[in-house]
Amino acid sequence: MVRIACVDGDGIGPELMDSAREVLRAAAELDGLEIVFGSEPGGAGTYLETGEPLAPGALERFRDEYDAVLKGPVGLPEVRKPDGTEAGVLGGVLRNGLDTYANVRPVRLLPGVPGTAERIDYVLVRENTEGLYLSRGSGVRNERAASDQLLMTRVGVERVVRFAFETARERAGAPADGVRRVTCVDKSNVLRSFAFFRDVFDEVAAEYPDVEADHRYTDAAAHDLVADPGRFDVLVTENFVGDMLSDLGAATVGGLGTCPAANIGAGTAYFEPAHGSAPAIAGQDRANPTSQVLSAVLLLEHLGHSATAKRITAAVESAYADGAIRLDGGSPERGTEAAAAAVVDRL
Repeated sequence: MVRIACVDGDGIGPELMDSAREVLRAAAELDGLEIVFGSEPGGAGTYLETGEPLAPGALERFRDEYDAVLKGPVGLPEVRKPDGTEAGVLGGVLRNGLDTYANVRPVRLLPGVPGTAERIDYVLVRENTEGLYLSRGSGVRNERAASDQLLMTRVGVERVVRFAFETARERAGAPADGVRRVTCVDKSNVLRSFAFFRDVFDEVAAEYPDVEADHRYTDAAAHDLVADPGRFDVLVTENFVGDMLSDLGAATVGGLGTCPAANIGAGTAYFEPAHGSAPAIAGQDRANPTSQVLSAVLLLEHLGHSATAKRITAAVESAYADGAIRLDGGSPERGTEAAAAAVVDRL
């Protein structure tokens, strides 16, 4: 039995989560897998009701009562704290509260989706609990200036770099040459914190002689992810940089609606689309459920149910390859519900 906590979120979140649950139920029935879904409120709507973006005791329940968390996109632009930052987002609450230190964002061009290259299949591993975003809620400002601090620790960098190398060992290598490779993305030519990140990366890389260690400055990585994406296998980087590059990568494979994400810790994990809540299209049957469905695939893989995960992945690929799902400006032409149904039909 798999116990999944569901945080439906805001905007298009409930539509996407309905699609993911539909696909999960159908695949689980075929494979004799029992899935129990629990409901946990969270996001901007919860903040407006309670003053907090997550229900009391939710972190403890995620750790003790569930095997994993499946989360829809959260946040609404107009729901803000007094300091001007968004009030309904859960990134800092969940990532630091659950110590899910590795943000894992696969970027892969699906069959039938127009992209910038024929072969795009890499994983961006983003440090999830430190870096610039550690300053969330702790920066200082007045009417004339503002400051946020970027912090990296040896323990934090070591564990996420090691996670990246272990991920590369499980993959087949970069599409262009089949080489298992981890690329360190930093600005070590400018900032001491990134020079520290690179030094620790090189120390850990020495433990993995079977995986090639590679380096890119952040700006060069942004260029090469568009110009030569087939050379990348696994990339590892700081929190803020990884946030930017994962969105850039999404633009090369059909948009954020095709990109899932995992947040992995030593004992707890949660899974979510790599995009926001898109309130402008909420309730209009226009959201692409692929990102949420593939996030559920990552959840199943993490829990060891690889056969069911592969079944769903194959169904998604088939739906795109035969044209049952076609994208128009990032939205499925036939709508959210039809896209989910197409995946179910091909299971």
